[in-house]
Amino acid sequence: MDNKTSSIVDLESKIILLLNKLKENHLDLRKLKEQNASLSRQKKELEEELKGLKEENKSLKVANNLLGSNEGKTQTKAKINSLIKEVDYCISRITELN
Repeated sequence: MDNKTSSIVDLESKIILLLNKLKENHLDLRKLKEQNASLSRQKKELEEELKGLKEENKSLKVANNLLGSNEGKTQTKAKINSLIKEVDYCISRITELN
């Protein structure tokens, strides 16, 4: 009987250790999920910032070319042509509405 009792006590202590480990794992998992969500938000913000900076860089290149720089004249012409097409489209839409 004494052997059974010590086996049961030993088993109980092992179960308690396992339950504590499980609780720690759940806490770690929750912490990692929060960290993952935070990093995902940060990544999205940085991607949007990068997109904005790329657009700004593109606009600055066009402005630089308009001021007389010889680099990227084809890009500048393409941008001007696309802007003209946009304006023409807007004018045609306004005309259709009237």
